[in-house]
Amino acid sequence: MALAVVLAFAAGLVTAVSPCVLPVLPIVLAGGVGESRRRPFAIIAGLAISFFVSILFATWILDKLGLPEDLLRNISIALLFLIAAILIVPRVGEWIERPLSRLSRRPSGDLGGGFVLGCALGFVFVPCAGVALAYVTTSAASTDFGLKTFLVAIAYIVGFSAVLLAIALGGQAMSRRFRAGMERFRIAFGVIIGAVAFGLVFHVDDQLVKVNWPGSDLLAKGADHFQRERNVVKDNEAPLATADPDLPNYGQAPDFLAIDRWLNSRPLTISGLRGKVVLVDFWTYSCINCLRTLPHVEAWDRLYRKDGLVIVGVHTPEFAFEHVPSNVEAAVKRLGVHYAVALDNDYGTWNAYGNQYWPAKYLIDRSGHVRYAHFGEGSYDITEENIRTLLGEKPAAPVSDRLRDLTPIGPITPESYLGFERIDRFTGSKIYPDKEATYAFPAGLGRDDFAYAGRWTVHAQRIVAGNNARLKLRYYARKVFLVLGGTGTVQVFVDGRPHGVVHVDSDRLYTLVDRDSIDDAVLELRFSPGVSAYAFTFG
Repeated sequence: MALAVVLAFAAGLVTAVSPCVLPVLPIVLAGGVGESRRRPFAIIAGLAISFFVSILFATWILDKLGLPEDLLRNISIALLFLIAAILIVPRVGEWIERPLSRLSRRPSGDLGGGFVLGCALGFVFVPCAGVALAYVTTSAASTDFGLKTFLVAIAYIVGFSAVLLAIALGGQAMSRRFRAGMERFRIAFGVIIGAVAFGLVFHVDDQLVKVNWPGSDLLAKGADHFQRERNVVKDNEAPLATADPDLPNYGQAPDFLAIDRWLNSRPLTISGLRGKVVLVDFWTYSCINCLRTLPHVEAWDRLYRKDGLVIVGVHTPEFAFEHVPSNVEAAVKRLGVHYAVALDNDYGTWNAYGNQYWPAKYLIDRSGHVRYAHFGEGSYDITEENIRTLLGEKPAAPVSDRLRDLTPIGPITPESYLGFERIDRFTGSKIYPDKEATYAFPAGLGRDDFAYAGRWTVHAQRIVAGNNARLKLRYYARKVFLVLGGTGTVQVFVDGRPHGVVHVDSDRLYTLVDRDSIDDAVLELRFSPGVSAYAFTFG
């Protein structure tokens, strides 16, 4: 616990001087505008309290009330615009203060105004908190929520608050040196705050979070530590590189929690499977990386079930349509999966294992302890040898040797999400979230870049085709896959030449290109209206 708290404090210090905090700094400096010596402390106190509430409780409260998750951010931006107006036009402040003055004989003054300003900053500061946020918010939403979560959150807040308070006090000292020009300072700070609020409307802060800078490595190391703490198998207890009869023991395996439904099986528990060797396989049916592992997993089920192996495929969805039980059931039948499949729609079992990957495999011995884990594709022979070890089988040639390993080798185009929530390598027209708009292709595409043309509606996880909807992608791979939904057709062109038509009849993964050699080519897709697209993967 002590190490996690120290790391959180250090991460807070580093975050306070990172690029993503740039929109906040001018407003913190504006804390010097005013006579009250307590104003900087009020600003930082408001920022710290609203930030603490945001990362621990706000998402849960908004979800229970059925309100959008960005409501508090939008309210905060509106407050910043209001504060900017008050600084630029003092009469606006007088209009606002009149009704409030009736509620109290004490004027709101610098202290109250500073606290409100700080509260507004706290909710828009959240994107900077990537290191602590990943640990704290997932803990707050799970059974791990407790004293440690509070201490990590507080240590992180104390770290960045100390730096920002020093900046605010410096701003106050600067304003006193130039007292004669105070009115100009007020107007200048008002303009700066208004400009920052305008930038926040267009998510400039989200872009600054992605900037690579000298402190990024330190924050990344902190993030790795928090992620490892949530893993059943820690990174310093790495998945085995070779099979070993003396397998490490990672402790009692978590149970299957918050499972919505079981397919091919009655409900199972880890305690009920004592005496069996259990392989827990986290997957989702539209993930090409998961699909490439299925022949091996199914072969192990056929070969070793009679010897005491039980395979449980924990289906944890990535996209909205993968939450639908009938979709998963149809995919299980289509893919020929005969072992137990647990529908983990609420990520209960995923979080219990601290898992982070699709696919991920955890091997559990007859006493219910985790003995081996592997993340991603490949290493099938090693996984199978460890299955045989725990079953007490004699060494033999793995069945995996007779199956083709389809794991891609070498640099290929990375997975590419098409919705605005995780979009990357997009070029061309500006994105209009959740609104149908007209897009146009750019003059050219760089390696791995893609662009839209025609009428599209870009949602968080998917894009929905309108009239004349087209998509271009420059890829480097042998195979191109795309998760599609709805009903209709997609015409496929490679380097301007027709390459077939895909008939979309359900939400699943479709193969667009399948060649023996790697292409560096431009893919163009022409969609019929109503067809949805989620993400590209490659092989």
